[in-house]
Parts: sequence; structure tokens; C-alpha cells
Amino acid sequence: MSSAAVTSSRFTSGQAPKWLTPVVGLAAIILGAALSALIGFSVATWALFAGLIFVIAGPILIGIIEGRRKGSDAFARFLVYGTFLIALIPLVSVLWTVLSKGIPGLSGNLLTTSMNGVTGVVDNKTAAGDQPILGGIYHAIIGTLEITALATIISVPIGLLTAIYLVEYATGGPLSRAITFFVDVMTGIPSIVAGLFAASFFAFATGSPSTRTGFVAAVALSVLMVPTVVRNAEEMLRIVPNELREASYALGVRKWRTIMKVVIPTAISGIASGVTLAIARVIGETAPILVTAGFVNSINFNAFSGWMATLPTYIYYQIMTPTSPTSPQVSETRAWAAALILILIVMLLNLTARAIAKAFAPKTGR
Repeated sequence: MSSAAVTSSRFTSGQAPKWLTPVVGLAAIILGAALSALIGFSVATWALFAGLIFVIAGPILIGIIEGRRKGSDAFARFLVYGTFLIALIPLVSVLWTVLSKGIPGLSGNLLTTSMNGVTGVVDNKTAAGDQPILGGIYHAIIGTLEITALATIISVPIGLLTAIYLVEYATGGPLSRAITFFVDVMTGIPSIVAGLFAASFFAFATGSPSTRTGFVAAVALSVLMVPTVVRNAEEMLRIVPNELREASYALGVRKWRTIMKVVIPTAISGIASGVTLAIARVIGETAPILVTAGFVNSINFNAFSGWMATLPTYIYYQIMTPTSPTSPQVSETRAWAAALILILIVMLLNLTARAIAKAFAPKTGR
């Protein structure tokens, strides 16, 4: 036997093989499925049993092979792995449910038509198999995009300028402390309160107690978006190194220009991510939209006049008040398809934010 083989054998003896962890994981998956089947199989119980077996069995085997100390270390490591997998259960469950129930409802008719003219008689014929599902979410998609875009246009400048003031100009005086306090309060405000505020404000301003438009809904959503944008932008601006600012000042560049040309470009990646998070938070809101924009079955392109529908309110009405009470499964299919489209829109917004952040981020190469 060569000296290299002897050395390798000496250093690897008493150590768990590299294939042990994946084998334990595979065995945990199989045993977890078996235990779940004994009490009525479900994905949640399967993942739970598999995670427990993985966390318990792995450290025991490593402890037998490598000793108690290594076993304790492995327990902490496997516990991290197991809790991560358990934390994925709700996400995987939601995605699986939405995909399995939403994909059958997807069609060209769903994406290109509204619910205008669709009645219970139409859904009864669909349930009987005489025709495909009629009625779509085109009007809700238009309303969602318009209201969210208006809310973003309102909240991003306000939030970004507020963050710039807190980081670059504030000196810790009463004004900055008051702004910080109110931003913290607004962060936890219930969404329905934001909707009631916007509805009351426009009712007082216009003199009409029933003013419901897409713009009113956008104002309500901006109340929810502003604190998120402020907090995220503030943190991103604070991590910009002061050396960059000082170098700019040393060259005689004014403060406002330093902020525009040095500070914001350096932090633009994080700011874009924060804006995306704010949009993702409000795009699925239902309560403030019901209070401020109402709900309609037809298309309304004018966000400043008339009621508008959004995907969340569309889903709510399809589930709570089916078009045909005797055939609610047709409305449920539309609702699940709308939920899938909403998730895809949020995913697309995240990808767009990443692309924007990458395009505008400062170049680090030579």
C-alpha cells in the first residue's frame, strides 16, 4: 500500500462518509411518506415527518461513527437544515395549490375578456359541459396595473426624498425624530384604515361621500407603501461609505449633486429591491380597494372616474358571491386562475427590479 493511501486512510478513519447526509435525507423522505400515509397522507405531514426523522437520525449516526462531540455539532447543523425545509412547507404548499387549481382555468378567453354579460345561466351551461368557461380577468388586470402604477408614482418620490432628508440633512432634531416616529407608526397601520382614510379624505375634498375611483385606491395604497420605501431607502443610503461623499466634496461638488451622482447610484440596487417589496405588499390588498375603488364587471381604463376592479377584489367576489350559486365551481376556477396570474405578476415585478438594479448599479470592474 502506498504512503498516500496510508495517510488518506489514517485521516479519514472514524469519519462519516460524504454520502451519509443525502442517504439519510432520502430515507427520511421515504419514511416520512410512509408515516404520513398511516394517518391520511398530506404534503404538510409528509414534510413534517421527514424533517423530524432527518434531524434526529442524522446526528445519531454521525455520533456513532465520529463520537459524541461530532454528533452534537451535527445535530445543530441538521437542525438548521431541517428547520429550513420545514419553513419551506407553507411556500411549497401555497405554490402547489395555486398551480394545481389555477392552471386548469387558464385560457385565452380568461386573459382577454371581462365579466361583462356573464350570468349564472352561462356558468350553468359551463358546469353542464355545454361550453368552455366564459368571462375573464382582463378588466381586473388593467385595474391592478393602473392602481399599482399610480400608487408607485405617488409613494416612491415621497419615500425616497424623505429617506434622503433623514440620512443626508437631518441632524437628530425634533423634525427628524417626528418623521421617524410617524414612519414607524405607519408601518404597522392596518390596510383597511388606509382605505378609510383615503375614502374620507376624498369625500371631504369633493363633497361626495361615495367617491370611488382608481386614483382614490392608489392614494390608499401609497399610504401603505411610503413607510416601506422610506425604511428600505434609508437603510440603503446609510450603508453608502462616507468616503465616497467626502471624495466628492473634496472635488468641490455640491451636496445635492453628490447625492444625485454618487449616493443614489451606489444604493440604487437596494432601493429598487425595496420599491419592489413595497409593490408586492400592496398589489394583493383587498380591503382598501373595496372601500376606495369598488368593483365592476366591465373594463374601465380611466382611473380618475368610475369604479375599477383589481385581481384581489375579483378573487374575493368570485369566491364569496359566485356568478351561479348552483355552480360555484366555475367561479372558483376563475378565482384560482386569477390568483395564479397575480403571483406571476409579482414574480415579473421582482425580475424587473433585479434587471433595473443590475443595469443601474455602479460598475466595479476596471
